[in-house]
Amino acid sequence: MTSSLSKIVLAAPRGFCAGVAYAIEVVELALQIHGAPLYVRHAIVHNEWVVKSFEQRGVIFVEDVNEIPEGAAVVFSAHGVSPAVRDGAAARGLHIFDATCPLVTKVHNEAKRYAAKDFLFVYIGHAGHVEAEGTMGEAPGRMWLVETPEDAEKLELPPHDKLAVLTQTTLSVDEVRATLAVLQRRFPHIDAPKKEDICYATTNRQGAVKELAKECDLVLVVGSTTSSNSNRLQEVAQAHGSESHLLMSPDEIKPEWRTNYSVIGITSGASTPEKLVEDIIGGLLAGRSDIPVTILETVKEDVYFMPPRDLIQLAMAHQG
Repeated sequence: MTSSLSKIVLAAPRGFCAGVAYAIEVVELALQIHGAPLYVRHAIVHNEWVVKSFEQRGVIFVEDVNEIPEGAAVVFSAHGVSPAVRDGAAARGLHIFDATCPLVTKVHNEAKRYAAKDFLFVYIGHAGHVEAEGTMGEAPGRMWLVETPEDAEKLELPPHDKLAVLTQTTLSVDEVRATLAVLQRRFPHIDAPKKEDICYATTNRQGAVKELAKECDLVLVVGSTTSSNSNRLQEVAQAHGSESHLLMSPDEIKPEWRTNYSVIGITSGASTPEKLVEDIIGGLLAGRSDIPVTILETVKEDVYFMPPRDLIQLAMAHQG
């Protein structure tokens, strides 16, 4: 059967956000300073390709700091950790490198600020997600998690005078707004941070995929099934009228995609290396050079998070 594929459209922005690039850079610097083995608490970012590439260089990923030998070096992942994890690492005398995304740190700081004023909290997030666990650990026993507007409708809270809402940074912008609207209707006194917690990269990538869905018959999201923001991109594309699939490698490309769709859009999650996008494009083209690959740019991104200066200086000293 001949291919009906006539064009591939790439979303821009896509792929690595500043927080992911920052976390990967911190691991690189920690490797320069300490060498292997280097421990990382949880996957540094939610992408198996990134994790495996670091494992090949002697990085060991663990879920519990108690698995790390006393006095060893540990990197906290981009998703952040709770105060209890920090205390556990300190108790073992671990040398800590913190790769927490600065935008996640912002939410932790909001939680601390509200907790100091005796607020109760509602946290909009995904149960069991490592970012949610870290943030909720800032106010144990005083934070209630909701995932959906339906959860917000059913939420029952103990008597309280002050209530605040925080959100996971990688959620669907539209769903958070719907959930927040329910909370604000039910609890008119609820206090929200001046700037919403969903990160700029999540917002931008979701905005880009909405535009992509308007132009394409099929939208492919390159990313891991463990990546919250990648899953949200797939859901947003589907919700805006385009069939959409999440995949990581060319092996997952279905032959009928080339024959059944004329215009295929591609985007990628904030923890997805561009190499994986290039592999998917190559798999779709299957050696053909007559299919144009165009870019649909919705917004320019110029955010960059600089690792701590002392970390950079230490790494440079070890290079010399």
